[in-house]
Amino acid sequence: MKKILIILGIITLIIIGYFGLNKYQNKNDIHINFNQESKLKSELQNGDIIFQTSKSRQSKAIQLATKSKYSHVGIIYKNGNDYYVYEAVQPVKLTPLKNWINRGENGKYVVKRLINVQNILTAENLKKMKSIGNTFKNKNYDIYFDWSDKEIYCSELVWKIYKRALNIEIGKLEKLKDFDLTNPEVQKIIKKRYGNNIPLNETVISPAAIFNSEKLKTVISE
Repeated sequence: MKKILIILGIITLIIIGYFGLNKYQNKNDIHINFNQESKLKSELQNGDIIFQTSKSRQSKAIQLATKSKYSHVGIIYKNGNDYYVYEAVQPVKLTPLKNWINRGENGKYVVKRLINVQNILTAENLKKMKSIGNTFKNKNYDIYFDWSDKEIYCSELVWKIYKRALNIEIGKLEKLKDFDLTNPEVQKIIKKRYGNNIPLNETVISPAAIFNSEKLKTVISE
């Protein structure tokens, strides 16, 4: 009898732990309901550019240095009836749109699109974009923001795909020294990665520069 009670007690603890964990996860995750998802899919197009505030360790430093709330960006592609975000994380990959949105701060995001997109993003040009994008697939994320193709960071991926596939420069290229590097949070990241050899003249494209490009228009803001 004693053994039965112990077993029942263990089972009860497992059940409580399972539902407690699910409750905690549901409380902290952002989930898109069916109507929201349907509306979002009806408004999206291949090649759209999506922005969010990342919850990564370096996100705050990027926001401070670039004076922007947006620290992560990717390109939206449709595959069948589903949408994905082609992004440079670790490694460069396609991520289901719902997962991508859920990963950002408070599930908030902004989608932008090329002006005069109907004359630019033809089936042939989209094919070129995906072909160029595939040359970066599975490459490591570039924590040093180097302009070479050896490793890739998020805004660099977006910029290079549009530039090399369509010869369109979305966002102004800058140098690392053009950003505000004075904040202690920014200096902490820089010191950790570069030591005393900060590549101030390195070419950089930030999520903020792409977001502020005059070649884009906002189509969704959540």
